[in-house]
Amino acid sequence: MERASSEKSGLSNIHLKKRQRTDGNIRTAMVDFDVLDCPVCFEPLTIPIFQCDNGHLACSSCCSKLRDICPTCGSPIGHIRCRGMETVIESVFLPCINAKLGCAKRIPFLKQSTHKKECCFSFCSCPVQDCNYTGTYTDLYDHYAISTHQDSMGRGFECGTPFYVLMNISEKIFIKREFYMKLLFAVQCFREPYGVYVTVSCIAPSSPEVGHFSYEISYIKILQVNLETPPENSMLIPHSLLSGDLLDLRLCIKKLN
Repeated sequence: MERASSEKSGLSNIHLKKRQRTDGNIRTAMVDFDVLDCPVCFEPLTIPIFQCDNGHLACSSCCSKLRDICPTCGSPIGHIRCRGMETVIESVFLPCINAKLGCAKRIPFLKQSTHKKECCFSFCSCPVQDCNYTGTYTDLYDHYAISTHQDSMGRGFECGTPFYVLMNISEKIFIKREFYMKLLFAVQCFREPYGVYVTVSCIAPSSPEVGHFSYEISYIKILQVNLETPPENSMLIPHSLLSGDLLDLRLCIKKLN
């Protein structure tokens, strides 16, 4: 009984020391980020991470491509998880790649690609052909205001209020600006074998600061009005309903709560 009690006390002391070392004691360390990449495909490691009997690592997608054979030593791989490396990966936090632009967030290593799409400091490219401008979505709005692009935007609109767009199919893109939130929206059309696809999208990262939107697109054909609510942000107009190369569209963009 004394031995069992002593072993239990020893385990408790080890656990206590571990908590004393980790609680509130996060320190910065220098890491060679190459060790966080899969040694086979050289892409950032993601969980689950597997190892062979000799300790060589591979990501799960590489294991299936390699038919569970380690490329380094030929041992089986894909059945033993490398829990230690997974713990290391989960503990790594990095500054946002847009830190110099103002983003102060520290991002978990496993969520870098997700944050890049959502970061409000990420650069957006000007959709106008032959324009190489890139900047944040707010800078892009100002870029349109002071450039010759504003001639192709037409009048602005307010979210929740329907508006009309008359565009030539050959132009492929028409930009509309929302005044109060200072956002740009692209109305694009693409010729397909069965008709013309019309899409609407916000030119900004999908960040909480920007928000999400719903889109209602209607196509007006001469005196007949055909209302269609697309499943997402696009609509197919069959060739039989087209009247030449002009598209007369009614749109309503609403910000979702």
